Amino acid sequence: MRKKVTIVGAGNVGATTALWLAERDYADIVLVDVVEGLPQGKALDLQQAGPIERFDTKLMGAQEYEPTANSDLVIITSGLARRPGMSRDDLVDQNARIILSVVEQVVRYSPQCILLLVSNPLDAMTHLAYRVSEFPKNRVLGQAGVLDTARFRTFVARELDVSVEDVQGVVLGGHGDTMVPLPRFTTVAGIPITELLPAERIEAICQRTAQGGGEIVGLLKTSAFYAPGAAVAEMADAILLDKKRVLPATVYLQGEYGIDDLFIGVPVKLGAGGVEHIIELKLSPEEDRALKRSAAAVRELVDSMFGRLNLEGRRRTVR
Repeated sequence: MRKKVTIVGAGNVGATTALWLAERDYADIVLVDVVEGLPQGKALDLQQAGPIERFDTKLMGAQEYEPTANSDLVIITSGLARRPGMSRDDLVDQNARIILSVVEQVVRYSPQCILLLVSNPLDAMTHLAYRVSEFPKNRVLGQAGVLDTARFRTFVARELDVSVEDVQGVVLGGHGDTMVPLPRFTTVAGIPITELLPAERIEAICQRTAQGGGEIVGLLKTSAFYAPGAAVAEMADAILLDKKRVLPATVYLQGEYGIDDLFIGVPVKLGAGGVEHIIELKLSPEEDRALKRSAAAVRELVDSMFGRLNLEGRRRTVR
């Protein structure tokens, strides 16, 4: 039986994700958006690419959530996009209310699905979805690390003039300026980049990675969407095809890395059960301090968000 994927938000990120997934041809897709005609039009346009790209994926668009019933995976991209001069954190209040409404509808129609958040600020929105949905922690996660790592790998490959296929990277922490690229765990064909590049070039690449989203916003005047969509599709593959991939994801920590009651990016094993295992790396004191600083920034944002939201009567009470 074919899998069923719902993508909430038919803007640039949602539609691009739908394209990447449709080409894979293992799941049917429902696009949902509040803008009348937008999800239907994009679904129809993508459907008509099938004969050319040779996929039989069925796509449909909707304003309501009934067609999404019994989805295996729900990808939430809805919310306001970043504009020049905005940080991801600037989006928190408006997007939080959007996510509250979306998650309640998703839970109503697909109570057994896995939730994959893409909306910014990513760590806070994933935490909010977890609390509202009442899903177990393994079925709520955020896409950030795959994208951040892809940017890191791209910059390393360009610096060394090698194929990106031979570059593996690790990025921990929140999806923002405090993210923590780990050069010690980043390799080219198994060779640590610390043996291939001088420290100042590595530091420059780490800084550019942390600011990678802002760089694109400054150029496009809106958020990135090609690489984020590809990152979501890679995570969907791992979950829906039960590939047991080891990928970075924003997940709920309960003591791992010395961090408790917080969603933040770390390496995990992704499979049919969602987050099947959290992998703890042995960090150096400097790496650990950087991760703790990132976690503190995320926690401050999350606490501030929940302090302003009225969750009385919502599904999961703040604890």
